[in-house]
Amino acid sequence: MTATIATAVCLVLGVPLAWVLARADFPGRRLVRALVTVPLVLPPVVGGVALLLVFGRRGLLGGWLDATFGVSLPFTTAGVVLAEAFVAMPFLVISVEGALRGADARYEEAAATLGASKWTAFRRITLPLIAPGVLAGGVLCWARALGEFGATITFAGNFPGRTQTMPLAVYLALEQDADAAIVLSLILLVVSVTILAALRDKWVTA
Repeated sequence: MTATIATAVCLVLGVPLAWVLARADFPGRRLVRALVTVPLVLPPVVGGVALLLVFGRRGLLGGWLDATFGVSLPFTTAGVVLAEAFVAMPFLVISVEGALRGADARYEEAAATLGASKWTAFRRITLPLIAPGVLAGGVLCWARALGEFGATITFAGNFPGRTQTMPLAVYLALEQDADAAIVLSLILLVVSVTILAALRDKWVTA
């Protein structure tokens, strides 16, 4: 469930961000792209520590959120979603940005000459053109969020019924019931293989 919510968050934030990176030219674009893709190479536990430094109760933003709105993200279900979205976002952004760079911008220009607004051109022309890239990025994002372990356990903990995800359940079951851990691991393996097999043709033809 949290992986699906995290994927929705990534779609809402990642698609506009990918459009900006692909189509807009502004100072610091390379830096923004580097920051977006950092979770790909950052150890997940380090990502969790970074989230604590930013969104913890004494963090850069966490203290303000707690004092102003009474919102505390660490060790909550929302914290799980944030951690999963943090590590999964690059997969969506990279996929959508690549699709946008491959799409012919002349269709958007033609729509603009006919009086269409940027939002209308994006919704009616650009989005259908990049739909396969958005779908592939969304599926990869969901799969990465589903398998996230390090950032989640560091930032949100492992509380059954609240912050425990399937990888965390596998980790806990491994210490108590090896058979249950094997079953859960096989489920994750089947999901991963299914996703890779479904997207293989899309990667080959890209």
